[in-house]
Amino acid sequence: MATERKENQFLVQGGILAVASLIVRIIGLLYRIPMTRIIGDEGMGLYSIAYELYGLALILSSYSLPLAVSKLVAAKTINKEHRNNYRILVSAMSFAVVIGLASFLILFYGADFFANVVNNDPNVVLPIKVLSPTLFVFAIMGVLRGFYQGKNTMIPTAISQVVEQIINAIVSIAAAYYLMRSYSASVNIAAYGAAGGTLGTLVGAIAGLLFLMFVYALYRPIFRRQIKGDRNTYVDSYKDIFKMLIITISPIILSQTVYHISGVIDNALFGNIMALKEVAYFDNTVFKNTTPASLYSIENIRELLGIYNNKYRNLTNVPVAIASAIGAAIITSITAAKVRGMDGLIRNKTHVAIKFNMIIAIPSAVGMAVLAYPILEMLFPGANQLDANYIKLGAISIVFYSLSTVTTAILQGINKLKIPVINSSISLGFHVALVYFLLKFTSFSGYSLVIGNVTFALVVSILNWISIEKYLEYRQEIMKTFIIPTVSAGIMGIMVYLIHFGLHRWTSSNTFSTIIAMLAAVIIYFVLLILMKGATEEELENLPKGDIIIRFLKWVHILKR
Repeated sequence: MATERKENQFLVQGGILAVASLIVRIIGLLYRIPMTRIIGDEGMGLYSIAYELYGLALILSSYSLPLAVSKLVAAKTINKEHRNNYRILVSAMSFAVVIGLASFLILFYGADFFANVVNNDPNVVLPIKVLSPTLFVFAIMGVLRGFYQGKNTMIPTAISQVVEQIINAIVSIAAAYYLMRSYSASVNIAAYGAAGGTLGTLVGAIAGLLFLMFVYALYRPIFRRQIKGDRNTYVDSYKDIFKMLIITISPIILSQTVYHISGVIDNALFGNIMALKEVAYFDNTVFKNTTPASLYSIENIRELLGIYNNKYRNLTNVPVAIASAIGAAIITSITAAKVRGMDGLIRNKTHVAIKFNMIIAIPSAVGMAVLAYPILEMLFPGANQLDANYIKLGAISIVFYSLSTVTTAILQGINKLKIPVINSSISLGFHVALVYFLLKFTSFSGYSLVIGNVTFALVVSILNWISIEKYLEYRQEIMKTFIIPTVSAGIMGIMVYLIHFGLHRWTSSNTFSTIIAMLAAVIIYFVLLILMKGATEEELENLPKGDIIIRFLKWVHILKR
């Protein structure tokens, strides 16, 4: 048991990063509340379009660097090849400087093309230009994060993410408010508001990088001693290390590009197709006193994209942060097991990672669907039914994105780097065809994007599942991983709905009722999960602070002593 617990320490490291990621996502949600009030859904629409383009440029340039560096460093750390780790750091940093600078210049000077040709909206130019230097900053930051993760510590990455987001929130709100006031007479006022938000992203990234550089300054004397004490006779040449970087980075870039480009494609399809369409009855609740001929003006298209990206995607992405954190942790863990040739251990880690993610993702999806409107009303007062409908329809994407994220990480960890590329490409082709058809030939409007978002992650999950079974000769246990969590979450959903309904009737306070209902949801779900034997005592021990959790559960007689 002690050995199993030691080998599953990736859950502890992943838990640290997951907590930080949740804090980051919550801060991201909270600061978007005043941001939305300051710049409106139209401004948030421009912000989201610019951010999607930035995200794609980031993936094409340096998004894969933390993963690639952590994978290479983890493999060398197992054999205590400290000089090779130093060379990996130097090589990766050189690569980051070149690729980061190039991507920044391309996005900055290509802003007019991306705004006018790709998205049919010239007001996106300013937010894109303000955001573009972040590509250079993130490239440097990504190398340092990957280096620490390869050393099997997520703490520097976790803290830097929180620092980055706090500064981002403060600067975004302040800059958006200042620019909206300063350019209140401009016809492009929404663009200036969105630019304020993208300025916050840049300044936040700089703050995160400064923290990571400070950590490296503290760690450097230890690292130098490790290098001097390295007794390995063979040292990789810089040429070989660059080859390893390119070989590792290329398929990851392709995989992540295909995985994330759907957002950019969705924005472009929606902006161009809906501009040519007549009124769609599904969105009548959004715009009051609007004639059919003017409903899909460029301003209203921005608003719909703002609702979809700022509310639906941001809310549903919060629980997926846990899967991303576990994925980052398990890659280094599986890489180490792969170097040692421990296939049985890899299968065990796969089981633990998938089950842990589903135990979190399934109730998150149910809770998000049941409390969709109360949560929106609490975070975005004045939210309409369309916003809630997006979340109710698309909440199941939480499960599929969590599953696809962690299974992609597992495949990358066992060096099947091309497989996620192939699987994501197949899913993307289906996604584009489906969204185009729904936008062009139905009246679903924004619902088309939600449906496409769900099906994209679903197809990736299915294909990854098949690939893991094939390459690991592994079959996931179904009852405790999927069925018991789903039944527990279903009962929880009914009880939470009744709790919120009763409290709201009694207090007339949506915020109070929603917070209590959410807290009750966590307690009810985990009590049901344990009573239905969905999680064993041995599995609970693998969690961060597992001993404390077990003692508490025994104290309240949920677990037998």
